[in-house]
Amino acid sequence: MEVEWPTYLDEYEKLVIRMNTPRVIIDNAGCSNATRVMVDSARKHGILLEAVQVLTDLNLSIKKAYISSDGRWFMDVFHVTDLEGNKLTDESVINYIEQSLGTIQFTRLKCFDGLTALELTGTDRLGLLSEVFAVLSDLQVNVVEANVWTHNGRIASIIYVKDCDSGSPIVDLQKIDKIEARLRNLLKGVNDIQSAKISVSMAITHTERRLHQMMFADRDYEHDPLTSTCCESPIVSVQNCLDRGYSVLNINCKDRTKLLFDVVCTLTDMDYVVFHATINTALDRAYMEFFIRHRDGNPISSEAEKQRVILCLKAAIQRRASEGVRLELCAPDKPGLLADVTRTFRENGLNVTRTEISTNMDTAQNVFYVTDAMGNTVDPKIIESVRQKIGLSNLKVKELPLIYHQKGEERKTDDEPTTVLLSLGSLVRRNLYNLGLIRSYS
Repeated sequence: MEVEWPTYLDEYEKLVIRMNTPRVIIDNAGCSNATRVMVDSARKHGILLEAVQVLTDLNLSIKKAYISSDGRWFMDVFHVTDLEGNKLTDESVINYIEQSLGTIQFTRLKCFDGLTALELTGTDRLGLLSEVFAVLSDLQVNVVEANVWTHNGRIASIIYVKDCDSGSPIVDLQKIDKIEARLRNLLKGVNDIQSAKISVSMAITHTERRLHQMMFADRDYEHDPLTSTCCESPIVSVQNCLDRGYSVLNINCKDRTKLLFDVVCTLTDMDYVVFHATINTALDRAYMEFFIRHRDGNPISSEAEKQRVILCLKAAIQRRASEGVRLELCAPDKPGLLADVTRTFRENGLNVTRTEISTNMDTAQNVFYVTDAMGNTVDPKIIESVRQKIGLSNLKVKELPLIYHQKGEERKTDDEPTTVLLSLGSLVRRNLYNLGLIRSYS
């Protein structure tokens, strides 16, 4: 595989990179119901997150994973399928995975050149998103892409915009000041003067990781939900394996796409390092076990730290949990479209819990998850009324994406905190077996 080297690297630096370049093997023969992606590389902080990010950005489902880190070396095996539960057969996708995992030193983010990024955090309330889009429309700002998350009464959003008239990034400082001032007034509401935040940037970032960082900084994990929620609370437990110097983290929760990314992202941003891990799924459940240390080499050292880790991981899992009815809007893009659509939602008492907005050519392709004002399922008659107003052919009700798994063995699903599933020795032996490095782990 040919590597395009950055021009600033000299020959010695290229040699060091070649020695540490991850080795990637993609195997469709070794597993009957999934494609195995094996990554073998030098260990550095954050490399597990980068590998998982490559797979989840392709909307692949990670059915199993085995992670083992020995000294300075790092070995992973991921069992992946597409969202329909099929192995990967598209050669272009396989080649992209090989190239991306093999060059994760040069992590490439989605290109948002020519756009200005608005980052917003504050107190969520019914109709807030409608007001935000109305302000942007009034200021002649066109929304090209956006992601909005809500959790425990807090909202975080990254909105990529451009000037309506010129189609260029917004660089006029007076206009930027005006955008910031008007949006800040919306976000701070009555009782949120201190925590409401807005920033404007030209920097390129990984949107979903940045949303986790924003909500973590906003301490959403310390707040209580303002509305009822139908989402099941994850079971998270932390125990110390003092003889080996690890903290053992167990998670039992409903499976969904990008779950592993959300967990690993949070651990990485909290400065924890995953040394060994086993991830398994059965039916619609996910079971994860991580052996971790803080980046300074120490395990979790206090009860307060343990409770903080549990709260933060529960929040990370629940932020992206899909609450409510999934509505998909596909319509010709035009100025004010989002303001009109979200105003219709607000006027009919719909609360937007999560949003994914994108523009392809001149077509708006948007996804909204909506509940009623109390967080309950919306009356189907109201949904149909909203569709009539926006356009039956433009706004459609979609089923939530399913995760396909082979029927597995029954696993513990009660609400008792899970105990350590494996001793460290047996975990490492099993992972080495799954990595193909030993013949048996019995």
